[in-house]
Amino acid sequence: MSARLRYRILIIEGRFYDHISDALLEGAVAELEAAGATYDRVTVPGALEIPQALMQAVAAGLIPATAPTAWYSGAVALGCVIRGETSHYDIVCNNANHWLMEVAIRHNVPVGNGILTVDTEAQALARARGGREGKGGAAARACLQLLDIARQFQGQGA
Repeated sequence: MSARLRYRILIIEGRFYDHISDALLEGAVAELEAAGATYDRVTVPGALEIPQALMQAVAAGLIPATAPTAWYSGAVALGCVIRGETSHYDIVCNNANHWLMEVAIRHNVPVGNGILTVDTEAQALARARGGREGKGGAAARACLQLLDIARQFQGQGA
């Protein structure tokens, strides 16, 4: 039996493009279930709101796993930003990714980043589809691997 059975993951979905989010979610869920992890989902309007939702979970003491009231071991961020005709794309991409990593690093939250930043819808669909092999599955694997690494480091510090 895998040690991952105790991992409970928070999936934060930016739902601006529902059909792309659905494909990302399918891959993430398949990967988590294959690893024996459990999960809860929370949805936000788009990628820019994902770091805010993660910070709200941190502020509520639900994550990181070292918090006395922790409910989640780590998080998976899923969303998509498709380039448009204005600089809004750059603002959303840069800020969503910067603040997601800022919260993750500052609060020691293992996060798998599955926020796609692409030029076209076709590129997004190509990356989102594929079940566990798509970017949603890859983000879930990254989160689980970071959790395993943290567990290894904790064992070495004893």
